[in-house]
Amino acid sequence: MNHKLIIFLFIFFLSCNKRYDNENLSIFKYNESSGVYTLDPAFSKDQATVNIANQIFNGLVQLDNNQNVTPSISKKWNISDDNLSYTFNLRSDVYFHDHPLFPFGKGRKVVASDFVYSLNRLIDIKIASPGAWVLSNVDTFYAVNDSIFTIKIKKPFPGFLSLLAMKYCSVVPKEIVERGNFHNHPVGTGPFKFQLWVNGVKLVLRKNNNYFESYNGEKLPFLDAISITFIKDKQSAFLQFIKGNLDYLSGIDPSYKDELITNTGLLNEKYSSQIKLISSPYLNTEYLGFLMNKDSLPIEIRKAINYGFSRTEMIKYLRNSIGTPATNGIIPPGIPSYNTDVKGYDYDLKKAKLLVQNSDFKKNKTILLSTTSSYLDLCEYIQSSLNNLGLNIVIEVNPPSTHRQMVATSNLSFFRGSWIADYPDGENYLSLFYSENFTPTGPNYTHFSNKEFDTLYQAALSEEKDSLRYQIYNKMDQIILNHAVIVPLYYDQVLCFLQRNVKGFKVNSLNLLELKKVSKINITK
Repeated sequence: MNHKLIIFLFIFFLSCNKRYDNENLSIFKYNESSGVYTLDPAFSKDQATVNIANQIFNGLVQLDNNQNVTPSISKKWNISDDNLSYTFNLRSDVYFHDHPLFPFGKGRKVVASDFVYSLNRLIDIKIASPGAWVLSNVDTFYAVNDSIFTIKIKKPFPGFLSLLAMKYCSVVPKEIVERGNFHNHPVGTGPFKFQLWVNGVKLVLRKNNNYFESYNGEKLPFLDAISITFIKDKQSAFLQFIKGNLDYLSGIDPSYKDELITNTGLLNEKYSSQIKLISSPYLNTEYLGFLMNKDSLPIEIRKAINYGFSRTEMIKYLRNSIGTPATNGIIPPGIPSYNTDVKGYDYDLKKAKLLVQNSDFKKNKTILLSTTSSYLDLCEYIQSSLNNLGLNIVIEVNPPSTHRQMVATSNLSFFRGSWIADYPDGENYLSLFYSENFTPTGPNYTHFSNKEFDTLYQAALSEEKDSLRYQIYNKMDQIILNHAVIVPLYYDQVLCFLQRNVKGFKVNSLNLLELKKVSKINITK
């Protein structure tokens, strides 16, 4: 037996009180193959860490399953007429999890000064949080008293409340954080509290009996505990799920794709009595990007690549129909400003060949496409299709970390990329093409620069009316397509597989794991 697992089991049994020795408790079990290196919300930059932070911590506001901003620790708020000042009224019944450093070991009440500390910590250069950018538009913030907290921003931004819903902005207790080891012994206000973490083996969260939220008159959460394993091999995790040892499986991996779902994206019938599949649009756009410098590919070639392959066929045969062909720009379905009137590129071999013929681009010249092994099959499909146009596509496969670094520093002329929304507003996607966001100081990996686009971007930030702002977003999205800055591939889809005794589980377009309203039935008590 693995020595880490032996240590874990020993500590686990010592740390559990009598109630949690009961094997009949309602425990939700899932696996995070990518692992986590911290439980500190200030460093919750990846999906695995965000999902765990969502169980332990709360912020001023939160997003519902339709990505609407709703109250959390703040019960209500007021926005000034100039849209620059946000005043939050805090609930009076929110307490940090119990901890020995608190008086009598009982969690103390959350007050406005806790948010002053938490947000100051987020932007502290000594902390070096990857989420500091969330407050880049903030001028100042302060506690009026224990129950009123005010934030003033530099310029109006319609998506500001959505930013505050990110786990980066969670409230944390100063006296516990400054004690040290907060990254592996966190204390929050969330529906579940930390119990035990053996790195790379298992993480256990227990029900917070003092949680402040209710649902249909019942106190949340419904589950007694969450148990998370960190099996790296996705095939092994899949087998654990099929055996019933895990309650939840997210996404689809090539190692078990054809076993679990049909080529039309439906659950394989042989598993229908055991598990269930639920899905929704995912705020993730997969694309190929061009570096738009002086040596960029001619626009005719960029457009020919866009026209030169079938997105529908690619998704059907390589992704078992999971996802939607990206023919309407960078903004995906699920974002309110998504609009099918934004016209992108369908498969048109005749038009693609004509564009290549009308270009002075040398057919034998190599076009290097950089990707990772996870997307190699998609890139090979595109490579094969474009060879029919006489384009010489050569694929370069890099390790994920190397690829991310080279994309982030704009060192790749033609690359596979993806953008998962940090917050549900079209601006989040369009910011990738704003000239002032050139890497490395911003997310403009393509170094696209266009005066009309920049003017519209600034206009959108100051437009208060959603319908008018969305019209501006659509114009910007069309500019990106007209200049063929990217090759949109597909709009992704959230896939969640669950054991049939799991109830109350809802999916959302951010793929955020929300467990406070989940329960399990047919558990012997």
